[in-house]
Amino acid sequence: MAYLNWDTQTISDFSPENIEKMYDEGYILTRVDRGVMNKTRSFRIDLGKFELSSENRRILRKAEHIRLSVGDIPYAGYTWKIGKMAKDFYEKFGDNVFTANKVREIFTNADKSNFNKLFVFSDARDGSVIGYVIAYKGDHIIHYSYPFYFEDPRESSRGLGMMTMAIEWAKKLGKDYMYLGSLSRPTDTYKLQFKGGEWFDGEHWQTDLAPLKEILR
Repeated sequence: MAYLNWDTQTISDFSPENIEKMYDEGYILTRVDRGVMNKTRSFRIDLGKFELSSENRRILRKAEHIRLSVGDIPYAGYTWKIGKMAKDFYEKFGDNVFTANKVREIFTNADKSNFNKLFVFSDARDGSVIGYVIAYKGDHIIHYSYPFYFEDPRESSRGLGMMTMAIEWAKKLGKDYMYLGSLSRPTDTYKLQFKGGEWFDGEHWQTDLAPLKEILR
């Protein structure tokens, strides 16, 4: 699973101010190692402009049984089952894309992880956990970074429902931007359905999505 990477920087200043400045310059935190940030075709939602569309509401209706809670990383509740869920989910993108050992490292070792929040999604009908998202929370931004979940053919929009719920949560929290990662493949266009979308072209943030759709075609 290759990501578009225009530049790599390793930061030593982990203050929210510096990290958010880097995000505004097109860099995002990675799972590679502590402080490693890649400059990419980043996509974010201006939460001041975000409101649910009719399609967003339709997706949320399908996810009415899903509950979102937010915890801290390092995560005291880590078990090997979480690592297996992530490994199984990311195997469709290639072998060893996201190993169980790397997941455990991010969840449990603050000296190795760039991320500080965990979105936990559970099924209200039986209380079972169906998915997680590794995230970064700053003073003004949220980066919805690495999602993984149990896939269910009866719920083909499960991942999109999780993302929509998280965007709503970030807006209610009063954050300025929700970052949704990079845009490098045609399949990434699902992120474009949210109002307030902006993409980084290598130099500036753009709000016109038409050129981006051509790039991703």
